[in-house]
Amino acid sequence: MNAELFIDVRPEELYIALLEDKRLVELRRERRNVQFEVGDIYIGKVRKVMPGLNAAFVNVGYEKDAFLHYLDLGSQFRTMQKFLTQVVSKHSAAELPHVKREDDIDKNGTISDVLQVGQEVLVQVAKEPISTKGPRLTSEISIAGRNLVIIPFADKVSVSKKIRSAEERNRLKKIVQRIKPKDFGVIIRTVAEHIDEAEIEAEFTTLYKRWEKCIARVREVRPPALTLGELDRSSTMLRDLLSPDFNNIYVNDSAVFEETKQYVAQIAPDRVDIVKQYKDSVPMFDCFNIEKQIKQACGRTVSFKSGAYLIIETTEALNVIDVNSGNRSKSAVNQENNALEVNLAAADEIARQLRLRDMGGIVVVDFIDMVNSENRNKLYERMKEAMSRDRTKHNILPLSKFGLMQITRQRVRPVMTIDTSETCPTCMGKGRIETSVNVPEMIEAAIHQEVEQRKSGSILVRCHPYIHAYLKKGFPSRILRWKLKYGFRVKVIPSAAMGMVEYEIVKESKHLHDDD
Repeated sequence: MNAELFIDVRPEELYIALLEDKRLVELRRERRNVQFEVGDIYIGKVRKVMPGLNAAFVNVGYEKDAFLHYLDLGSQFRTMQKFLTQVVSKHSAAELPHVKREDDIDKNGTISDVLQVGQEVLVQVAKEPISTKGPRLTSEISIAGRNLVIIPFADKVSVSKKIRSAEERNRLKKIVQRIKPKDFGVIIRTVAEHIDEAEIEAEFTTLYKRWEKCIARVREVRPPALTLGELDRSSTMLRDLLSPDFNNIYVNDSAVFEETKQYVAQIAPDRVDIVKQYKDSVPMFDCFNIEKQIKQACGRTVSFKSGAYLIIETTEALNVIDVNSGNRSKSAVNQENNALEVNLAAADEIARQLRLRDMGGIVVVDFIDMVNSENRNKLYERMKEAMSRDRTKHNILPLSKFGLMQITRQRVRPVMTIDTSETCPTCMGKGRIETSVNVPEMIEAAIHQEVEQRKSGSILVRCHPYIHAYLKKGFPSRILRWKLKYGFRVKVIPSAAMGMVEYEIVKESKHLHDDD
């Protein structure tokens, strides 16, 4: 499999796209000033204790109070609170080995037994704010690296179940037990298999220093305040995704390119050459056909095979997917086989759509009805196989007697929604187009204005691909005539993200070259 990651940095947003064999399978869109990401650690203050919910609302600086349930406190919550008190009072070095462990909290206890209004707590974001809800918190702090996850206030070493070899599991456990201090738990991740001791020790040291940085920050700030931020989203994806399958990582921003290159150099020094800076004037998502795939895959209706299509609806309570055979050009021997063929192809596309849109919570899929129990079981097994590449925790139930499949998928951030419909910029959705609109003349007028203002230099124009094709048509083309007329280097590039009659004059460009 050929995997490529594209990091598209825009003025206010960051887009991250993962392609597997040139096919878009994951997409992330983040505002560059986003706060409260999963993994962020805060020192917060209890605002309300709700015995009826067995939970508390904690002020961590978000506009709505964050939610902390009793079951998310962790068994060693009292030890952590004792440690936190020592850190805040600054009466002690407050190192974990020097803190006497307290008794575990009762699994069946109540929130009012351990929390009071005004109490300071160290918490970590488990779910980002979704809809009208604030962040979901946990007090079981963990700091993740590529090979290890360290857990303060625990003392257990666990190994990923995906590492099958008993000999390798024992080797990794012995290494970690030698290097970890008392009262630190460690989870050894799958990618740590066959990693040498020096690399594991180096990563543990890095993670431990991040924990010390978090505690040092606790001493300096007053709650609510961020004490340790998770890695930026691109680095987080690299940490979790980077594998021998990765061929290229493209970044279109010089600052983010350097950050990405440095991070890859840390976690996989031998792979640093796969990080490449994209410098072409054509938008990166247009150049690699990503923009087109986004518009094809993220609408309400998604076509996937021989006229078959999905209809995807997202509500507050759940996500609903309807499978339709449509006007298929090829038909199987009978209706049952036809339904099986469509359903199996739909299972592959649905698995892709869940990853692509990051759909979480409850997903109900209405497949085409099948009578044969063997075919129904084939569909269930195909769905499990298609979802096996999904890193997010999920659970799949067999088809019900109504032909519905229920899937639960962990939701830690809002579902990805992309509006694939556009209001016509000419008629503004009224259905009437003014016959006086002439896009080439409008572009030429804008070029003329630029020439008057700048006197010399280069002009870059972005427009819809259809307009671009029209401007390049013939000899001499309009673009060439503009160059000769104004004495400027003029370059026009197509952008699928532009509307039919939209265009943009880019003020400066250092990468222009003649097309004609």
